[in-house]
Amino acid sequence: CYILGESWKGAAKGCTDAIFLAVGTGIGAGILVNGNILRGAHDIAGAVGWMAMEKPFNDNFSTCGCFESYASGEGMVKLAKIVIVEREGYRGGLRIKLPNQLTAYDVFQAYEENDEVAKEVIAQCIELWGMAIANLVSLFDPQKIILGGGVFGPAVRFIPAIRAEAFRWAQPVSMEKVIIEASVLANQAGLYGAGLLALKNTKTK
Repeated sequence: CYILGESWKGAAKGCTDAIFLAVGTGIGAGILVNGNILRGAHDIAGAVGWMAMEKPFNDNFSTCGCFESYASGEGMVKLAKIVIVEREGYRGGLRIKLPNQLTAYDVFQAYEENDEVAKEVIAQCIELWGMAIANLVSLFDPQKIILGGGVFGPAVRFIPAIRAEAFRWAQPVSMEKVIIEASVLANQAGLYGAGLLALKNTKTK
C-alpha cells in the first residue's frame, strides 16, 4: 500500500516505475512497474529484507533475512550491542543503556553526539542501504526510490551518502537517472494506498 499511496499523493506521483523501500523494525519494499504493483507468483514480491548481502550464511538470517538482520531498526541495535562488546574501553552513552532498552533512535541520537559506536553502526548501515538500493536500481530501473519507515525518519540526512554508496555498485546508466528521496507521506503512505485500493474496488463493483 505504501507505494500506491506515494504514487497517488506523494513522492512517486506521476511515476510509472518506482520503489518504496521501508526500513523500520523490519525491511520491505513496494515495487511499481509500468504503473502496476509487482506482486509476484506467490504475492510476496518486495521481501527485500531477505536479499543476500553478506557471506557466510548465518543462522540468524533464517528468521528475517540477511539484509533485515543487519540494517533494520532491530539490526542496528544488534550491531550496536556487538560493537559495544568488542570495544572494551568504550564508555559512551550507548553502554549506559540496558541491553533491552537500546533502540535505533538511541543510536541516531548518539551519532549526533559524535559517539564512536554509533558512527560505526550507521556507517555500516549506509553501506548496506546503498548496496540494496544498487541491487534494486539494477534490477528494476526505476524513476524513483522513496525511502520511508521508522528508521528513515532520522536517517533522511544520510541520503546523499546512501546514494554515493549505491553509485559504487549499481548499473551506471540507471543509477545516474534515478531519484532517491524521502517519503512525502511518511506514516500516512499506507493509509493513502489503502484508500486508493478502496476507491478502485468501489469503481469495479
